Amino acid sequence: MSTDLKEKKTETAGEINARDAYPYRFLGAINSPEDLRKLSSADLPLLAAELRHFIVNSVSQTGGHLASSLGAVELAVALHYVFNTPDDPIVWDVGHQAYAHKILTGRREAMATLRQTGGISGFPKRSESPYDAFGTGHASTSVSAALGMAVASYLQGATERWHVAVIGDGALTGGMAIEALNDAGSWKDQIRLLIILNDNNYSISAPVGALSKNLTKLVSTPAFLGARERSKQVLSHLPSLWEFAKRFEKQAMNFVSPPSSLFSTFDLNYFGPIDGNDISYLVRVLQNLKTQRGPIVLHVVTKKGKGYELAEADPTTYHGVSHFDPEAGVQAKKSSAPTFSNVFGRWICDTAEKDPRTYAITPAMTEGSDLDEFAKRFPKRFRDVAIAEQHSVTYAAGLACGGMKPVVAIYSTFAQRAYDQIEHDVALQHLPVVFAVDRGGIVGADGPTHHGLFDIACFRQFPGFTVFTPSDENECRLALNTAYSLDTPTAVRYPRGKGPGTPVTAVNGETIPIGKSVEAVRLPDDVPEGQRVIFLAFGAMTWRLMDAVKQLRAGLIDMRFAKPLDREAILDAARRADLLVTAEEGVIEGGAGDGVLEVLAEADAEVPVLQLGVPDRFLPHGSIDALFRLCGLDTDSVVRRVTERLRK
Repeated sequence: MSTDLKEKKTETAGEINARDAYPYRFLGAINSPEDLRKLSSADLPLLAAELRHFIVNSVSQTGGHLASSLGAVELAVALHYVFNTPDDPIVWDVGHQAYAHKILTGRREAMATLRQTGGISGFPKRSESPYDAFGTGHASTSVSAALGMAVASYLQGATERWHVAVIGDGALTGGMAIEALNDAGSWKDQIRLLIILNDNNYSISAPVGALSKNLTKLVSTPAFLGARERSKQVLSHLPSLWEFAKRFEKQAMNFVSPPSSLFSTFDLNYFGPIDGNDISYLVRVLQNLKTQRGPIVLHVVTKKGKGYELAEADPTTYHGVSHFDPEAGVQAKKSSAPTFSNVFGRWICDTAEKDPRTYAITPAMTEGSDLDEFAKRFPKRFRDVAIAEQHSVTYAAGLACGGMKPVVAIYSTFAQRAYDQIEHDVALQHLPVVFAVDRGGIVGADGPTHHGLFDIACFRQFPGFTVFTPSDENECRLALNTAYSLDTPTAVRYPRGKGPGTPVTAVNGETIPIGKSVEAVRLPDDVPEGQRVIFLAFGAMTWRLMDAVKQLRAGLIDMRFAKPLDREAILDAARRADLLVTAEEGVIEGGAGDGVLEVLAEADAEVPVLQLGVPDRFLPHGSIDALFRLCGLDTDSVVRRVTERLRK
């Protein structure tokens, strides 16, 4: 394995790498934080090294969030070592850095099932463990949640219970985190709240914005090293920070650095920055901070991907990985077929070449949305606004008011966070903003926090919105062209990954008629009465249903739009069919299928309708195929369900 697992006061990397499986010297005996607390502090560096080795080997088999978890190993060990978890709850912001936390809290063996169908989640999950204090997956929630827990403890008289929020420098750019910091400061010494700023200068995409730049500036200057050494000298020789506080003013307790003024503005005690990968020192600091009241901010600087050279060198590639060989590392996939994200990335570059009004916005998903090339070629017309979905939408609205043609590239699951801005700032004002909604539908291993199941139901509520559901790669290009040509708000919704492999032949500017569907497979004339089925398919369900259509000798209409619906095509299908089947990769309640029912009801059309989609429940994580079966959307389930309905 090409790793660098050398740690202070521990065995060499070679000795650790030689172990292919259990038992590890320390890790194999730890089944809970109580076991961890039996170790001496001198043993913790070796435990951290063993954890890293285990995480790399485990994630290489299952896939998952690797680099962020490697950087937070010492932090997880130190928190469980110092605090009385789970009575002292820890909230991990986003949660993709919490694998060491999972391993230390009784899920070591279960890591073999990480993100697999029926296995443990890739994120903290309250139903999975009492040590998972709060379910996470989206950014910037930890401070609000931990503050709420701290206030609940205060009101119930549990005034000695600590509450810890671990938030990264990327997540701190989210407006919700700033709102929570503002509220936390008003509680002063009533609660025990520790906010740990885990500063690794690297979120999924490189962090952006003034706050992140200031943190980066801080740790890249010689003053940082001096401040850290001074803080070591202070903390290492004092039994507690309380005695230090008695001798100095409150402001003097904060180590001198630019972020201290930021947090002092919120009336929060700030300490740091300190080396978050120096576990011995980190433990001493946390033990001293435990003697204080909250709320407190501790700024730790960690190395994303630490201990695994390949991840340290390329934390973006190793942020989220699938199965890989730890020695060879993640290999680039060779494929000429573009993903839907690639189709979007090429389209927006082509569009920007011809129209100087084109402006691309993304909330911290530059790479995921395939905007890398656009950012390089058109830097003045590109903005990554960081983890600030609400701002991204209203910012786009302002650009539209100023005569630009903004395109917001956003994941479906994250668009939900800006529901009010989409309605109030874009739809209500009828502004020409294009929403390129990526990851629409079932996404697999990331699970319920990341499935894009609600966007159709959300967008189709808004008056004046046009909602495109392209079925393949070429249709996606046509939909984007058409959406951009309109002077009204639009959303183009496409799934994660690749489609059926349809060549992209649409040229720049080529459009399709608004609200008009395409009959992909015509219902055969010789199908007997009582057996005539026509599918009304939205998005990727068009090609996913092809095998079922053939088996049932059915018709298939690619609806193309979730709004406006092709009323003429729906009513014509109702006259020709004995059963209409709507199919969408999203929630049934309020979805496109409900829109079809609305059209039929308005026209007093009497025809049985079977709605296929995601049932009224939150989907777990698992493989795409397993989740489609769970929803009854796989070929066998569709054929069975349609056949049963015809018999009624």
